[in-house]
Amino acid sequence: MGRGVKVAVIGGVCAVMVGGAGYGAYNVVSALDGTPGASASEPRSGPPSADEVAETTEKFFAAWEKGDASTAAGYTNNASIAGTLLTAYAEDAHIGGVEITPGTASGTAVPFTVQAKVSYEGATKPLSYRSTLTVVRGESSGRALVDWEPSVVHPDLKDGDTLVTAESATPQIQAVGRDGAVLSKEKYPSLGPVLDQLREKYGDKAGGTPGVELAVRHTATQAPDTPLLTLTEGRPGKLRTTLSASVQAAAEKAVKRYGESSVVAVKPSTGEVLAVANNRQDGFNAAFQGKVAPGSTMKIITAAMLIDNGVTSMNGPAPCPETAIWKSQTFHNLSTMKPDESATLANTFMRSCNTGFIKLVDEKPLDDSSLTREAQERFGLGQDDWQTGIVSFDGSVPASGGPDRAANAIGQGQVQMNPLNMASVTATAVTGAFRQPYLVPFDLDGRERATAQGLPQGTASQLKQMMRLTATQGTAVNAMSGLHGDIGAKTGSAEVDGHAVSDSWFTGFRDDIAAAAMVQGGGHGGDAAGPIVADVLRVGG
Repeated sequence: MGRGVKVAVIGGVCAVMVGGAGYGAYNVVSALDGTPGASASEPRSGPPSADEVAETTEKFFAAWEKGDASTAAGYTNNASIAGTLLTAYAEDAHIGGVEITPGTASGTAVPFTVQAKVSYEGATKPLSYRSTLTVVRGESSGRALVDWEPSVVHPDLKDGDTLVTAESATPQIQAVGRDGAVLSKEKYPSLGPVLDQLREKYGDKAGGTPGVELAVRHTATQAPDTPLLTLTEGRPGKLRTTLSASVQAAAEKAVKRYGESSVVAVKPSTGEVLAVANNRQDGFNAAFQGKVAPGSTMKIITAAMLIDNGVTSMNGPAPCPETAIWKSQTFHNLSTMKPDESATLANTFMRSCNTGFIKLVDEKPLDDSSLTREAQERFGLGQDDWQTGIVSFDGSVPASGGPDRAANAIGQGQVQMNPLNMASVTATAVTGAFRQPYLVPFDLDGRERATAQGLPQGTASQLKQMMRLTATQGTAVNAMSGLHGDIGAKTGSAEVDGHAVSDSWFTGFRDDIAAAAMVQGGGHGGDAAGPIVADVLRVGG
C-alpha cells in the first residue's frame, strides 16, 4: 500500500483512508454512536469499549495533529483546561508538524509516541517523546472521553505547568565538582533538580549567556523552569560546587538499590556537601527538603542532651527494661531485644534500646525544651537559617510535652529531619563543631552561614566512641562490615501512621566523611539505608 494510506477496521467496518501521516484523515468511525451526528440514544454507562477507545483517541490525536486545540479539547473530560494547554503547545511552545503514533492499547490505556518540530526565530529542532492517555466514560454525557491530565501533552507536565519556547530566563551553567569534573544531569541523573536550582539562582552570576530552550514552566509553584530541548546554545557559565564526582557517582549507584531513597554525604571538617542523590518517583529532593521522622538516628542528639545535662555518661547507667511508660503511653523495643537493667548508655545506644532513653528523659534538670535547646544550640538545627546554596530544610525539634516529649527523644513524635540534617548531626558529633553544610561557596553571593556553639569536647568524644561501638558491635555492624579506617554509625527505624513498614534510616562516618540515608518504607535501618551509606563511605572524599 502506498505511503500516506491507512486501513482501519473498527467494529467490523473496513475503510481506506488517504491523506497525510497520523490521524488527520477522515475516519468512518465518526458515524458510530456517542459522537455528533449519531442517532439519539440513552447515555451509555460502564467502561468504554475497545471500539470507543479507538474512536476517541483517533479523533483526539487527529485534532491535536492539526493544531485544532478546541476540537481536541472537546474529546477530553476537561475541555477548558485541556484547551488552554493545547493552545500553548502550539503558540507558546512553538511546536508544529505533530505526528502521533499510538501503541497497543491495554484496556482503556493507550500509549503513544509524538514526533514534532520546535521552531523559534529561524531555529528548528526535532522533538520526540512518549506518553500515555486513558479513556473514561463522561459522567453526565456518557461519551467516551480522554481522561485529562497534563501528562497527556508531555510526560513531564504536572498540574499548573505549561510548555514555553523562548530565550532562557537565566544562562545555562556548567557545574563542576571540587576536582574540576563536570557534573551533568546526563551522567548524574538525580542531580537534575539540584542543577536546575543552581542554574536558577546562580546562572546570572556564573558568567554565561542565555540560549533558546523548550522548557516546562511551573506556573503554580516557585520552581525554576525545567529545560527539555535546546534550540540555540548559549554560553554556559562555570559554577564551582563542593560536590565530589567520585562520591556523587557512588551515591547515584547506591540509591538505585531501593526506591524512595535519598542520601547525603558531607565533609565534617568543613561542612562541604560531597554528594546528594535521590531515587524517587516524584523527583522531589527529599535528601535536602524532606520533613519526616528520623527514628533512632535522633538518639545521637538525645544522648548528647543526657551527657551535656549531667543525667548520665557513656559509661553511666541507662537501664533497658522491656517496656517504659511515659504520660500513660507505653513504649517498646524490638521483640528480639533482651532487657538489661544494668546497661550503660553506650550499651543502650549501640543496641538502640528505646526504653533506656525514655526512662531518662524525665530526669532533672531536663524539661520539655531540653531536646529543642540541644538541637538548636549544639547541632545548629531547627532555626531556619541554613544557606546551603539551594532550597533546604534544616530540621525541626519542637518543644513538646505529654507523650511527644518521650517520642521526640527516639526520633518519633514531632521531630522532622532529612538526610542532609542527619549527615550534619553526625559531622557535629564526631568533630564537636557545627559547620553548616553548603553546596556552593559562600563568597559567591555573600550568604551568611548558620552558626551554633557545638558540643563540649568530652561530649563529642563520647558520642564518637558510642557510634564506633555501634558500627563494630551493635546494630550497624552488618552494614558497616568491610569498611576500614575510623568508622562509626547509628541505625534508625521510623514508624509512620498508616504504613505497615517503617522508614529505614542510617547515618555513619568514615574518617573525614559523614553520610546519612533514608529509605521510605525500607524497614530496619541497617537493612536498607545502611548499605546505601556504607557504599558512599567506602568511596571516601
